[in-house]
Amino acid sequence: MLDKFALLGFGDGGWGLALLGGAAITISIALATLPFGLALGLLVALGKRSSNVVLRGLATGYTTVFRGVPELLTLYIIYFGLPLLVQESFRLLGASGTVALPPFVAGMVALGVVLSAFSSEVWVGALNAIPKGQREAAAALGLHKGQAFRLVVLPQLIRVALPGLGNNWMVLLKETSLVSVITLPDIMFITTRANVATKEPFLFFGAAMVIYFAFSLVSAWVVGRMEARANRGFAAFGGATR
Repeated sequence: MLDKFALLGFGDGGWGLALLGGAAITISIALATLPFGLALGLLVALGKRSSNVVLRGLATGYTTVFRGVPELLTLYIIYFGLPLLVQESFRLLGASGTVALPPFVAGMVALGVVLSAFSSEVWVGALNAIPKGQREAAAALGLHKGQAFRLVVLPQLIRVALPGLGNNWMVLLKETSLVSVITLPDIMFITTRANVATKEPFLFFGAAMVIYFAFSLVSAWVVGRMEARANRGFAAFGGATR
């Protein structure tokens, strides 16, 4: 039994360093994806609430497609299909060459697109929860729309959206495991290789489970602290911003 756990160590024959590297890749791609996916999701949400029919239709179609298509298929389309599309565009322009998308970038874009589709629904709900009087008060103070959104709406928006966005982050952490299929050496890629080499599936997949669980516990604590901080001023005024 001790010999088996030695496989998780950092000595000769141990996979400890490789697992740490895989964990670093997993958290790196999740952290890189988060701002991209949330920012894009907010833009999509604004599009869904736009008075422009075309823009509203495009935003709604975007979320419908990427919420309905499996994440793995989206990843394959981005990783394999996007470079081919770019190559074909270059060929039509008379250029030649091969285009390849780095696995990390492909994974970030694919996961970010999916995250944006789901987070846009959270953003829409949060936008609907902000009283119209907040914008009217900002306009009365002489703020233009951009200033009103940045200084008045956005701080409240983040507070309202945080619980839903926290759930999106937890889902994103688990979905990072998909990037192993495009040879990005994340936790699942390393543990799968270790299992093939040692024939110890319970040991290494159990180690992967522990790492993901640790990430989830830390994430839950951080999100909880962020929610408490965001609600601090709101609670101090009796929980009303009308």
